[in-house]
Amino acid sequence: MNKREFLKTAGLFGAASLLPTGRLMASALGGRGSNSCVLIPSETAGPFPLDLSANAFYFRQDVREDRTGAPLRVQLRIVGLDNCEPMQNVRVNIWHCDANGVYSGYPNQQGGLNTTGLTFLRGYQITDADGRVDFLSIFPGWYMGRVCHIHFQVHVNSNYSAVSQLTFPIDAKQAVYTTHPALYPNGTDPLTPAQDGIFNDGYQYQLSTLTFNEATQEYECFLEVTVQGTGIPTGLEELRNAQQFELGQNRPNPFKDRTEVPITLAQTADVVLDLYDLQGRKVASVQRMGLATGDHVIPVDLHVLGLAPTSYIYQVQVTNASGVFRSCKRMNAMP
Repeated sequence: MNKREFLKTAGLFGAASLLPTGRLMASALGGRGSNSCVLIPSETAGPFPLDLSANAFYFRQDVREDRTGAPLRVQLRIVGLDNCEPMQNVRVNIWHCDANGVYSGYPNQQGGLNTTGLTFLRGYQITDADGRVDFLSIFPGWYMGRVCHIHFQVHVNSNYSAVSQLTFPIDAKQAVYTTHPALYPNGTDPLTPAQDGIFNDGYQYQLSTLTFNEATQEYECFLEVTVQGTGIPTGLEELRNAQQFELGQNRPNPFKDRTEVPITLAQTADVVLDLYDLQGRKVASVQRMGLATGDHVIPVDLHVLGLAPTSYIYQVQVTNASGVFRSCKRMNAMP
């Protein structure tokens, strides 16, 4: 399989676009601005990718649904190639098989299983100010011909996404299977990454950490991933929006109870600001009708809205004579 292959994907709120050839960079180093970025080829998105943009249901942290397995906290930090600094407000998708090696959403899998219409172990999040996303899942099983792995996609903008996979240290991975034999009836993974057709040309920068958190009783994996860019995503959808409005980062961010969302309008418009929690549920909406051309700020008061201090995604929808336009970012409130 050619690791340089990029596959077709879709924007967070836009239509699908063909991805250009590119490279993905990943590093287990957590240091900010370390200039330690190391380029590696991307991986195939197959065999079972789905378009997560088409259904807002997939915007969620907890992707387990009814799947049983050892709880796994998947933590990724996205940084830009140009300066190794964190990239905020980019979409990160993950998907992987369940404890028995089965993916959701597809027919004709091992044993004749058909999971068409099912959605387990898939989801996406938006990176915070430090470039991080966090998912609650289960530790994946394995299936014939592939070592245990998790797929992920970093969607930087409408013109560029990076697609890759991560795997785990061998001893730590096997310890999960041997510690939970009832959850993983297939037993230990018979392959090493070096024996896997995807990873056998090198996996140093796709090898995540894997530890057990006694306090939460969850396994945790972490990988730092570097993609093309400098932390300011721009693309086809963003350029289209820029002709109509500019959405700024809320200020201050992080904040305690109150913050403001700056927006600049190119023409008179109705503006709706929606807040979503990290499970993808809309929790509040603020409307401003008939705003004039120019600069505006939309105040967000968590106390007035009856919301707890935590992280939220805010989406601004602008409706004017030219159509409907949307953009989103992430805000972080301190408890």
